[in-house]
Amino acid sequence: MGAETRIEIDDRGVATLWLDRADKHNAMSARMIEELHAAALALGDDDAVRVVVLAAEGRTFCAGGDLAWMRAQMAADAATRRGAATALAAMLGALNDMPKPLIGRVHANAFGGGVGLMAVCDTVFAARSARFALTETRLGLIPATIGPYVLTRIGASQARQVFMSSRSFDVERAMALGLVAEVAEAEALDAAVADEVAAYLDCAPGAVAAAKALALSQGAAVDPAAILESIDALVAQWEGEEAREGVAAFFEKRSPSWHVSG
Repeated sequence: MGAETRIEIDDRGVATLWLDRADKHNAMSARMIEELHAAALALGDDDAVRVVVLAAEGRTFCAGGDLAWMRAQMAADAATRRGAATALAAMLGALNDMPKPLIGRVHANAFGGGVGLMAVCDTVFAARSARFALTETRLGLIPATIGPYVLTRIGASQARQVFMSSRSFDVERAMALGLVAEVAEAEALDAAVADEVAAYLDCAPGAVAAAKALALSQGAAVDPAAILESIDALVAQWEGEEAREGVAAFFEKRSPSWHVSG
């Protein structure tokens, strides 16, 4: 598919969409975002594809935003930042709305945007050792563009428990929040995903697509106005002093000015 993702499709019509930046902990760059968006559209349009598994190479499922991408945002103007946020929102929307079952195979940690990727999956299987966090506020940022999808998945009440503190949580907490559907030991994760895939292969593809569309339309739908609001909120936060200080402190390997020990 591209330099930072790849697609494998077997003879049953099971596609695996791989995040393939293992050396960067699968952090999302502008290129990865573009490739994931294109993959979602292509797989959604491919009549031969019955099920899509979202998986990742390496030691981390997804570490969130790419460091080079963050540096670029700090140097960019508001219009460029808005374009980057809009691209991320469009990619998440394409995965969320894809007319095929999307199964998340989360074998390791997911932070920031990685949690957003989990939120757009129809169901998520996670390794017991995986940990999760919405880490944006530690950098003076907010989980804005992924916010509508995470909020739709877990609800406002539960989102308020994890949106603000940046604290990591384990897979049991992720299940309680509704981000993870099933937990497996690392060595049993592929078997658990395969069992879920097999169930879909017993179903009529058109009926599966129609059932997903109905769930999306009649459930707690992601409001297009909320997506635009989230983009505005992220751009505004990038413009502030806290983002400059937080990102600078991260790259300089020091505590930001607001950090209080103990």
